[in-house]
Amino acid sequence: MSTRRICFYGLTVLAVLLFALLAWHWRSLHARAALGAAYGARIACSCRYVEGRAMQSCQADKEPGMGVVRLTDHPESRAVSASVPLIAARTARYRPGWGCLLDPVG
Repeated sequence: MSTRRICFYGLTVLAVLLFALLAWHWRSLHARAALGAAYGARIACSCRYVEGRAMQSCQADKEPGMGVVRLTDHPESRAVSASVPLIAARTARYRPGWGCLLDPVG
Protein backbone atom coordinates (compact mmCIF):
# COMPACT_ATOMS: atom_id res chain seq x y z
CA MET A 1 0.00 0.00 0.00
CA SER A 2 1.16 3.49 -0.71
CA THR A 3 1.77 6.02 2.03
CA ARG A 4 -0.95 8.23 0.62
CA ARG A 5 -3.55 5.46 0.87
CA ILE A 6 -2.51 4.60 4.45
CA CYS A 7 -2.86 8.27 5.45
CA PHE A 8 -6.30 8.43 3.79
CA TYR A 9 -7.54 5.33 5.65
CA GLY A 10 -6.07 6.59 8.92
CA LEU A 11 -7.79 9.97 8.56
CA THR A 12 -11.06 8.28 7.63
CA VAL A 13 -10.95 6.07 10.72
CA LEU A 14 -10.09 9.09 12.88
CA ALA A 15 -13.00 11.09 11.44
CA VAL A 16 -15.43 8.22 12.06
CA LEU A 17 -14.20 7.86 15.65
CA LEU A 18 -14.54 11.60 16.29
CA PHE A 19 -18.06 11.58 14.85
CA ALA A 20 -19.00 8.58 17.02
CA LEU A 21 -17.60 10.33 20.11
CA LEU A 22 -19.60 13.46 19.33
CA ALA A 23 -22.77 11.42 18.81
CA TRP A 24 -22.17 9.53 22.07
CA HIS A 25 -21.85 12.75 24.10
CA TRP A 26 -24.37 14.87 22.16
CA ARG A 27 -27.04 14.99 24.89
CA SER A 28 -24.58 16.16 27.53
CA LEU A 29 -22.98 18.65 25.14
CA HIS A 30 -26.37 20.04 24.09
CA ALA A 31 -27.56 20.34 27.71
CA ARG A 32 -24.43 22.23 28.76
CA ALA A 33 -24.67 24.52 25.73
CA ALA A 34 -28.35 25.24 26.44
CA LEU A 35 -27.56 26.03 30.07
CA GLY A 36 -24.68 28.32 29.08
CA ALA A 37 -26.83 30.15 26.53
CA ALA A 38 -29.68 30.62 29.02
CA TYR A 39 -27.33 31.87 31.74
CA GLY A 40 -25.57 34.22 29.32
CA ALA A 41 -28.83 35.68 28.01
CA ARG A 42 -30.27 36.23 31.48
CA ILE A 43 -27.14 37.80 32.98
CA ALA A 44 -26.46 40.02 29.95
CA CYS A 45 -30.10 41.18 29.81
CA SER A 46 -30.00 42.12 33.49
CA CYS A 47 -26.69 43.89 33.00
CA ARG A 48 -27.94 45.80 29.97
CA TYR A 49 -31.55 46.67 30.85
CA VAL A 50 -31.73 46.52 34.66
CA GLU A 51 -28.32 48.01 35.46
CA GLY A 52 -28.24 50.18 32.30
CA ARG A 53 -24.66 49.30 31.34
CA ALA A 54 -23.23 49.19 27.82
CA MET A 55 -23.20 45.81 26.06
CA GLN A 56 -19.39 45.85 25.87
CA SER A 57 -19.29 46.13 29.66
CA CYS A 58 -21.74 43.24 29.98
CA GLN A 59 -19.49 40.98 27.86
CA ALA A 60 -16.98 41.03 30.73
CA ASP A 61 -19.56 39.51 33.12
CA LYS A 62 -19.38 36.11 31.46
CA GLU A 63 -18.01 33.36 33.68
CA PRO A 64 -14.73 31.58 32.81
CA GLY A 65 -15.36 28.90 30.22
CA MET A 66 -18.15 30.82 28.51
CA GLY A 67 -15.95 32.06 25.70
CA VAL A 68 -18.02 30.25 23.05
CA VAL A 69 -21.28 31.93 24.16
CA ARG A 70 -22.09 34.79 21.78
CA LEU A 71 -24.29 37.66 22.98
CA THR A 72 -26.50 39.79 20.73
CA ASP A 73 -28.35 42.89 21.92
CA HIS A 74 -31.82 43.71 20.54
CA PRO A 75 -32.51 47.25 21.86
CA GLU A 76 -35.82 47.64 19.97
CA SER A 77 -37.37 44.78 22.00
CA ARG A 78 -35.14 45.22 25.09
CA ALA A 79 -33.83 41.68 24.74
CA VAL A 80 -30.50 39.88 24.65
CA SER A 81 -29.91 36.64 22.76
CA ALA A 82 -27.12 34.23 23.64
CA SER A 83 -26.01 31.31 21.53
CA VAL A 84 -23.48 28.54 21.34
CA PRO A 85 -23.03 28.31 17.55
CA LEU A 86 -24.77 25.34 15.91
CA ILE A 87 -25.90 23.89 19.26
CA ALA A 88 -28.18 26.11 21.39
CA ALA A 89 -29.66 29.60 21.67
CA ARG A 90 -31.82 31.42 24.23
CA THR A 91 -33.27 34.92 24.55
CA ALA A 92 -34.08 36.96 27.67
CA ARG A 93 -36.38 39.99 27.53
CA TYR A 94 -36.75 42.84 30.00
CA ARG A 95 -40.27 43.16 31.40
CA PRO A 96 -40.97 46.17 33.65
CA GLY A 97 -41.69 45.05 37.20
CA TRP A 98 -40.33 41.55 36.52
CA GLY A 99 -36.80 42.15 35.30
CA CYS A 100 -35.29 39.91 32.63
CA LEU A 101 -37.11 36.67 31.87
CA LEU A 102 -36.10 33.89 29.50
CA ASP A 103 -38.37 33.28 26.53
CA PRO A 104 -40.03 29.86 26.57
CA VAL A 105 -38.11 27.05 24.88
CA GLY A 106 -39.38 26.10 21.45
